[in-house]
Amino acid sequence: MTKALMIQGTGSNVGKSMLVAGLCRAAVKRGLNVRPFKPQNMSNNAAVVADGNGEIGRAQALQALACGVLPHVDMNPILLKPESDQGAAVIVNGKHLTTCKARDYARLKPDLMQAVLDSFERLKSECDLVIVEGAGSPAEVNLRKNDIANMGFACAADVPVVLAGDIDRGGVIAQMIGTQAVLDDVDKAQIAGFMINKFRGDPRLFDDGYALIKDQTGWPGFGVLPWFGKAGFLPAEDALDLRGTDDDQGLHVVCLGLSRIANFDDLDPIGMEDGVRLTILKAGEALPGDTDLVIIPGTKSTRQDLAFLRDQGWDTDIYAHVRRGGHVLGICGGYQMLGTEIDDPHGIEGPAGSSQGLGLLNVKTIMSPEKTLTRVEAKHQPSGTVMSGYEIHIGETTGPDRDHAFATIGNVPEGAISESGRITGTYLHGLFTADTFRKAYLHKFGVESGMDYASVVNDTLDALAAHLEENLDIDALLKCAR
Repeated sequence: MTKALMIQGTGSNVGKSMLVAGLCRAAVKRGLNVRPFKPQNMSNNAAVVADGNGEIGRAQALQALACGVLPHVDMNPILLKPESDQGAAVIVNGKHLTTCKARDYARLKPDLMQAVLDSFERLKSECDLVIVEGAGSPAEVNLRKNDIANMGFACAADVPVVLAGDIDRGGVIAQMIGTQAVLDDVDKAQIAGFMINKFRGDPRLFDDGYALIKDQTGWPGFGVLPWFGKAGFLPAEDALDLRGTDDDQGLHVVCLGLSRIANFDDLDPIGMEDGVRLTILKAGEALPGDTDLVIIPGTKSTRQDLAFLRDQGWDTDIYAHVRRGGHVLGICGGYQMLGTEIDDPHGIEGPAGSSQGLGLLNVKTIMSPEKTLTRVEAKHQPSGTVMSGYEIHIGETTGPDRDHAFATIGNVPEGAISESGRITGTYLHGLFTADTFRKAYLHKFGVESGMDYASVVNDTLDALAAHLEENLDIDALLKCAR
């Protein structure tokens, strides 16, 4: 009979996604057939599943890789993609269901529990073990009614829970003991133990704190996990984890930190290259004068983030950068911003209307209700290299600069390049994961790439699994599964 185990956290960003990925790889190395599962995720960093028939959170795609299987919509049946401070798109089984505000979503959740449980049962039917990731924290008891992400799911599916705490941010003793204090007896009964994550220094220094948590809660402990320094080699899901590199030399690539940035793992392979320094430009910061390449990334709200870009004065900075001979790459929503106009007559991404683009590409975009969601293999026109990627966008872009295509998909032109060759737009996400394309693209800037990106990610997952095996009681953890 298939067993399951759930990792919940004392708060957001305590490392649940990484822990699940590492546990998945560790269990696979023990000969188990494993699947990841997250009932509800909130992220604008999505992945198109293997058959192109839906999208899930990027973390679950990485966890699928850790399991050695292809990503599937059942691994993340509910995905929330924030479009404003109060509203989000609701993706169910990989497809857009509706867009609603938080208050309305709370009323929708009871109807979504069955979709969650159905996906969970389908996963269970094809493996030995399902490792589940919670969302946020079960201590948010004000959200417990109709919960489908944490204890609501754990109780409905009878899945034991291991609680993870982040000691790096401080207060982990209070996090653990406080979580137990606010849970009701039914939810407490689901907790099988705890672990401590992100410890810097000598873990023995926390022996007294660890013992105090065990004594106060009565929960068994599964260990203290030291800081995993290679975590930056794995695709991040949370925009809060976006970071540049510490290099002060090399090709200077600057990515605009848009307010609704999406699918930003496009940057990961670039930031890992020797000879490249990556800067994530934050609100209020000016574009550095030594910038070689500006990347305008994807966004969940193109017109809103175009206004945000202008509010920072980045449009003026970009125009000056181009006048100095600099290059600009727009990906997805960034591609749309580079054009002359973005028209949203149906109010797909917000209030209906039209926005003047940056005008650096002679193209215009019209938003439409139909969403393009597909995995593709494309040929980069300037270099002739082949790359695999995915499209996940709304809107159709047309105009004269599309005659100078960035790539072709089959015989169909994709993207646009300006006459100068220095302004490029494309809808293709994941393009830099293709080693041959990335090598050709960076070569024109004088950077020689020799990195095998897929091997780096896989080797890091192996190292993560070994890190967990060395520092946690994995035998005891897996025995908790039922």
